Amino acid sequence: MSELHGRIGGLTNGYDLHADWDGQRLSGRIGGRFEGKDIHLTVRAGDVDGRIGGTFAGFDADGEVTPQAVHVRLGGRLDGDDVHLQIGSGQVHGRFSGRLDGKDVVLTQDGARLQGRIGGRFEGKDVDLSVSGVPLEVAGLAAVCAYKALEDQQAQSAASSASTSTT
Repeated sequence: MSELHGRIGGLTNGYDLHADWDGQRLSGRIGGRFEGKDIHLTVRAGDVDGRIGGTFAGFDADGEVTPQAVHVRLGGRLDGDDVHLQIGSGQVHGRFSGRLDGKDVVLTQDGARLQGRIGGRFEGKDVDLSVSGVPLEVAGLAAVCAYKALEDQQAQSAASSASTSTT
């Protein structure tokens, strides 16, 4: 069994990612024991489906994953985000969440490390993962899933602190 582990974001404002890959399923945890989400992705013949988080507080993953590209929808049809990644020569490049509002994905594999950034220079998050034995396309998708989970958590925290400060 192969492992994927590392961090998305900084030391104080980020999520750990720990998952196992059995050749068809990526299963593990994004974030900590209490403030985090489970990740379960199944990849078969170029098709991926799965869930990040629980039944109510989470999002689905559905789409296509090949060694050349990732085209996946995270979340629902109306309230979700598209992921479009190109894979090649140890590089993962693409876009998460649309052309205008979205974030760039720029990741590079060096041996068993996958490093780079999702989002811009100021509002983005660093990616630093050990991807020992995990296909690059699956590792890239997992990094974007972790990024979305972290962004969703930060947006929820900001909304709840804004509502408590106005009451």
